[in-house]
Amino acid sequence: MKKKCTAILLAAGAGRRMESNVAKQYMLLGNKPVIWYGLQAFACSPMIDDIILVVGRGEIPYVQKELIEKYGFSKVRSIVEGGAERYHSVENALKLLREGTAFAENREGYIFIHDGARPLVTEKIIEDTYKAAEACGACCAAVPVKDTIKLADEDGFALQTPKRSSLYAVQTPQVFSAPLIFEAYAKLQKQEKALAESGVFPTDDAMVVEQLMGRKVKLVEASYENLKITTPEDLELAEGILRKRRS
Repeated sequence: MKKKCTAILLAAGAGRRMESNVAKQYMLLGNKPVIWYGLQAFACSPMIDDIILVVGRGEIPYVQKELIEKYGFSKVRSIVEGGAERYHSVENALKLLREGTAFAENREGYIFIHDGARPLVTEKIIEDTYKAAEACGACCAAVPVKDTIKLADEDGFALQTPKRSSLYAVQTPQVFSAPLIFEAYAKLQKQEKALAESGVFPTDDAMVVEQLMGRKVKLVEASYENLKITTPEDLELAEGILRKRRS
């Protein structure tokens, strides 16, 4: 029997590289905000039972009216404000699931964590990552790198060329059993100051689980189309992918 699955969509970033006063998650892709597409994918997925949306400070009333109510996203149970760093935003959402509220509680199922700036996630990716999480407890979407990668020294000289066949570009969703991700983030909260002093900052949830729990995270091959909107060029590329899917 399928356990409960909750999707956390992160949409609290400022998107400074987009050269716009509008946060990238609210910029138009096609005729809808970027964040709409991720919400639509998870809302329509039979794998997902509910959604928590994480937004920027002061944005909850706007998002509730102009996104959730306007488009009828009934699976969105809660909207919470994000924090200073990505992992603070994740923790704010996990707190609802861990402690339980009238609308959001998931202590024994699976938690999907997805960047709201990745609008082109598909049902296949959602299903494939769910199956991997069910088997391994922790997984993330990823794709093999296409380019040769160089490790550089402090002066910008190449030190090493890793074997390309072993390198993957990590994406989201990243999916974990609820007890595992709760424990990982509880440890992160306790060790945050020490990690900051050592210059170690978790850049994704898989890194939190790997470093603080000593757990392996399964890489699930996803799609190069599951891109992250970071620059204006990414938005143009996403527009092209949408047109191709519609044709």
